[in-house]
Amino acid sequence: MNKHKMITEKGNSRMLMLFGQLEKLNRESMLVDPEIARQITAKILHLIQTQEKTRKEIVSKGSSGMEVILATLENTQDLQSILNILYILNELLTVGGGRRIGVFVSKGGTGILLQLVISASKESPPSEEVMLQLHSVLAKVGPKDRKFGVKARLNGALNVTVNLLKQNLQNYKLLLPCLLVLQVYSSNTVNAVSLGKNGVVELMFKIIGPYSKKNTSLLKVSLDTLGALLKSKTNAQRAVVHVPVLLYIYQDWHRNDTRHRHILIRKGILGCLKNITNIKLGRKAFIDADGMRILYNTSTECLPVRTLDPLINTSSLIMRKCFPKNRLPLPTIKSVFHHQLLRVPAGGPVAQLYNQPLGRGPIYQFYTKPPWVDDVVDESDNNEDAEAENDMENEVEEKDHHAGNDDIETDINKLRPKETHSRPFEELKIYERFFMELSEDFQVFNFDNPKKGVTATPAAPKSHRPIIVPTTQALPPKNPTECPHPAPVPALDLDTINITKDQDGCGDHTHSRPHPGAGLEQELVQGLERVALDGAGPQVGGGGGNKHKRQPPILAGGVAARLGGEGEEMLAEDWAEEEESSEEGVLHVPDTALLLPLHDPDLYVEMVKSTSSVPQFSEVAYPDYFGHVAPTSREHILERVYGVQRTKIFQDIERLIHPNDILDKVVYDLDIQSCPVVDGGESLKFNSQFESGNLRKAVQVRKFEYDLVLNSDINSNHYHQWFYFEVSGMRVGAPYRFNIINCEKSNSQFNYGMQVLMYSVQEAISGRPRWVRTGTDICYYKNHFSRSSIAAGGQKGKSYYTMTFSMTFNHKDDVCYFAYHYPYTYSTLKMHLQKLEALRTPQTYLREDVLCETLGGNSCPLLTITAMPESTSNDQICQFRNRPLVFLSSRVHPGETNASWVMKGTLEFLMGSSPLAHSLREAYIFKIVPMLNPDGVVNGNHRCSLSGEDLNRQWQNPSPELHPTIYHTKSLLQYLAAIQRAPLVFCDYHGHSRKKNVFMYGCSLKETVWETNISATSCELHEDLGYRTLPKILSQMAPAFSMASCSFVVERSKEATARVVVWREIGVQRSYTMESTLCGCDQGKYKGLQIGTRELEEMGAQFCVALLRLKRLTSPLKLRNNAHLLDVDSDLMETRCKVSSTPSTYLLEDEEASFMEEVDYSAESGDEPDNDPNTADPHDNHLSDSESNNHRDSLT
Repeated sequence: MNKHKMITEKGNSRMLMLFGQLEKLNRESMLVDPEIARQITAKILHLIQTQEKTRKEIVSKGSSGMEVILATLENTQDLQSILNILYILNELLTVGGGRRIGVFVSKGGTGILLQLVISASKESPPSEEVMLQLHSVLAKVGPKDRKFGVKARLNGALNVTVNLLKQNLQNYKLLLPCLLVLQVYSSNTVNAVSLGKNGVVELMFKIIGPYSKKNTSLLKVSLDTLGALLKSKTNAQRAVVHVPVLLYIYQDWHRNDTRHRHILIRKGILGCLKNITNIKLGRKAFIDADGMRILYNTSTECLPVRTLDPLINTSSLIMRKCFPKNRLPLPTIKSVFHHQLLRVPAGGPVAQLYNQPLGRGPIYQFYTKPPWVDDVVDESDNNEDAEAENDMENEVEEKDHHAGNDDIETDINKLRPKETHSRPFEELKIYERFFMELSEDFQVFNFDNPKKGVTATPAAPKSHRPIIVPTTQALPPKNPTECPHPAPVPALDLDTINITKDQDGCGDHTHSRPHPGAGLEQELVQGLERVALDGAGPQVGGGGGNKHKRQPPILAGGVAARLGGEGEEMLAEDWAEEEESSEEGVLHVPDTALLLPLHDPDLYVEMVKSTSSVPQFSEVAYPDYFGHVAPTSREHILERVYGVQRTKIFQDIERLIHPNDILDKVVYDLDIQSCPVVDGGESLKFNSQFESGNLRKAVQVRKFEYDLVLNSDINSNHYHQWFYFEVSGMRVGAPYRFNIINCEKSNSQFNYGMQVLMYSVQEAISGRPRWVRTGTDICYYKNHFSRSSIAAGGQKGKSYYTMTFSMTFNHKDDVCYFAYHYPYTYSTLKMHLQKLEALRTPQTYLREDVLCETLGGNSCPLLTITAMPESTSNDQICQFRNRPLVFLSSRVHPGETNASWVMKGTLEFLMGSSPLAHSLREAYIFKIVPMLNPDGVVNGNHRCSLSGEDLNRQWQNPSPELHPTIYHTKSLLQYLAAIQRAPLVFCDYHGHSRKKNVFMYGCSLKETVWETNISATSCELHEDLGYRTLPKILSQMAPAFSMASCSFVVERSKEATARVVVWREIGVQRSYTMESTLCGCDQGKYKGLQIGTRELEEMGAQFCVALLRLKRLTSPLKLRNNAHLLDVDSDLMETRCKVSSTPSTYLLEDEEASFMEEVDYSAESGDEPDNDPNTADPHDNHLSDSESNNHRDSLT
């Protein structure tokens, strides 16, 4: 050991001596004795080759060794000395990683080497060994020097390397380092174009070739270099003629590389094809050369070998990119339905829609357009090169990294509350009628006998005449189109339906029950019978000139229309016999009264009759009629199957390769509603003509595969996300695949374990009426259907996305419903409100007013909930009137149905009889608008109202004609501010499609400024941190709530939302948006579980409990000492799990399972943001950590 130490110390001292001698020679003229320099550099080289510590010493901090070596290289003219130094540099930079190269670059080494390249090229002939060593060092240095390409171009070394390459095509020893340097040169776009003009692209095709066991390293580098060159559009155009050659070479390597030792070479060939196909000419050449079939076949053969996944991924990407862009199978991207507006906005997308003439059909009002207008695919979209799309996406993606700062409000004045009210108090006085509790004296109420006075005015006084904004109803059809098919069977009046809920399933009807041995078909027919006629059916109104009268609803899923598949004749015969022998049919409704105290099928039907819809729905969906009982079992977030997205994409590609296998059969189409599709029983049957339904078209692609197209929001040409439709006529055990092909968002929780919802009528009849998470092989990806720039906000070259899932049905001829999330209709809300009023106790003050009428003629309910005063004493009345207000709203976006389930939990808790609920009612007066967008909910919209606009972007200046619910809700808040009674808390319930958990968005001046570069004084940033109190309480109490996901930053894009406007204009510090996930949770007790109605309702109840905790924290000291309030507060944290009416669900704290595969959302690498500025949400693009780790550029 000591001997080794002595040798090392001796070596170090010798190295120092040699560097000293070399430095002395640099100061003197080296021409005097070049032999000395040769000897010194040779000795240094020997020490470096034999002693690792010597190499470290040269590049260590404080050492001047590198400067001495570079100075010698720059000054010497001796060939051998130059070679010795180049050998030294190669030894030094080969090991040690980027740090040593960084030292070399920082000392100016790159410039010295490039200058030496120029000097050496002037020799005649140039020294091959010097060029070899120079390019070897440059190949190591280039990737670490960001300005390497610019330095080489300005220096002139670019052309030297190219000429050297041309002159030494057979000299593989020199060719390899030159290609490595050329690859680094090509990373600079200007260099790549210059090299292309110099013939380097053609030169590369002279080097690469078919399968060979020789010079594989050289071939790999050549392909990488060519791939770098082809990133330039100009170079890609030069290489278009070589596409067949590349495909032939790839096939040859695929056939001969049977042991898969040269995957990198095969991947390099695909990389070249990928870059060429970024341009339109390249894609055409690829198709003409039968590239789709070649890559499909080779990829299919690679599927069994996991190590070949990189080849499959790249091949898939190329094929998707080259797949010819198709138009959606629609006559227009506008909604099938239209609602005539009283006043059309002066500008914007709605105004554009009204620029085209309007036609009318026999049942609905349809858009019609001149024959020369095609809004599905406009010509400009087809002329866009993929490279332009990539560049645009990359720019937007780059922008997204700074989106947080770009969208944050930087105007301090806009971050401060307004000091003056925008409306005079005289205008707001009409809203006093909605605040009777603030002036109520309760003199007519009998406090001694509250039961006797339960129906008196204080209990539940009905509203005065609502504030109504006049609206135009749908106009009658003038020119009904003739239909070659028979007219549809008229709807039947629900007043004639008899419903039984007896346990034996029998009613007063003439036909007998099936005996226990009867077949499944007969049992299902028995269960689905639902129509009873007291007499002849209603007469069909005739005459096209008469005003169309809305038909009363019937239950969707008619039996006669659902009988198909095996046993069809027998079922149809049985049905006919029963029709003849019975005067009334009976629907056996599962008795769920004990499980669903707020659901009543009879009452629901009555509510449907008073609901107005643009399509004038005449049917009721079974799930809404039967009701939903939350399942007792846990529904875990779905674990993604490896390769599922890749498999689905390959199946899509097969459509182009094997077109004869494609049926392309339309089985459902709302655009030709007056002419129903006739089918022979080999296809599924679809329906969406019921409240909140959304499915526009269904196309049978293969025997068990269907493409589904969603309808746009009314008076809009986009917003496709919410779906709710019925399926029947299925076969048991058949592997059905459903593809929703016109999704718009570039990201979805369907890629992260979320499943669709399904409701089986047969299961409901069997005593299990519930929505369940279902579907396998679920994924979400960009497809080949081109999205018109008209619908993409002017952006060209965009594509739609496909959400696909597979399904196997368990019951023959069942009637099943599928939905994006748990449906909650407007009629359901009205039913629940009536049931809640029936449950009111004498101690509860409940009043339901009609705030206004919507554009579609539906009422917008406003609830007031608080506790009755204990007596009519002045103190009690004063305390009653001066309770702080809490203002809650929900469902401004129709597709966010989870918001309604949270609101349901809130309402049930508030109306409950528990001590917590009673204390909460005594603490606050609640003003609640449970559904801000009834029209959107009724008509199956995803985001808009009938005005075609996002109502949550209209709060700054709402129109009473176009946005009545927002206008009058804001007016209520303005009235409260005017009388100095602004709410303590305002919260708008929403749903979030791209994040997990439940969380809040709030408003904070400080936190907004901290995220920007605004310079502000401390006095300008003075702010009470009370806005964080409620979210913090929720994070401690509600298992689904995540404080880490909350944000209190004010963004420019959200300045017209309820949260920001109420904060800024009304002055409510605690103004929130509460977002509930559509998927599930990745933290807390529910980690790894998909969220259900039980958890959503629990969240609504927990919000109430949190408000009670907030009351204690914000009350004066004398109120804090109230005995019952203190008792309640001490129990809050302990009773937080008892709020739910069902047992808690427990889960081990495991991390979210990562995907076995990498996920790509688009045909190109990288995700793209939403295009619509109205829907863009900077929070939407942020995935959880576990999800972002699984988001890769490649696809499996």
